[in-house]
Amino acid sequence: MTIERIQPEGMHRPTGYTHLVKAGNLVFLAGQTATDSSGNVVGIGNVEAQADQVYENIKTALASVGTNLSSLIKTTTYLTRSEDIDGYRRARAKHIPTDLPASTLLFVAGLANPLYLIEIEVIAALD
Repeated sequence: MTIERIQPEGMHRPTGYTHLVKAGNLVFLAGQTATDSSGNVVGIGNVEAQADQVYENIKTALASVGTNLSSLIKTTTYLTRSEDIDGYRRARAKHIPTDLPASTLLFVAGLANPLYLIEIEVIAALD
């Protein structure tokens, strides 16, 4: 099986990991945070704004392999504050109104940057 490691255009350049790995018809996307293409944190203190940026990053990454959010089969979401669940759910409903993937939601003590309130990793399937 061919494995491709992809750093999609329009996303910040990470150090130490690859944003997207394609193995056969499966796509594994590293945890996405509220970081814009310049590496700036978006929506400081606002989980819904951060979730919107996370979903835009996911869309950009999936587009780089010719697919979109409808191909999601599994998401894992990490939130740092339990009171943010409603804001997260509003953002998710805007971006994924149908074709809901299997999903896990975890509350964690912190993420890689203390300004991050949310991180989402996904697995998608290509046709």
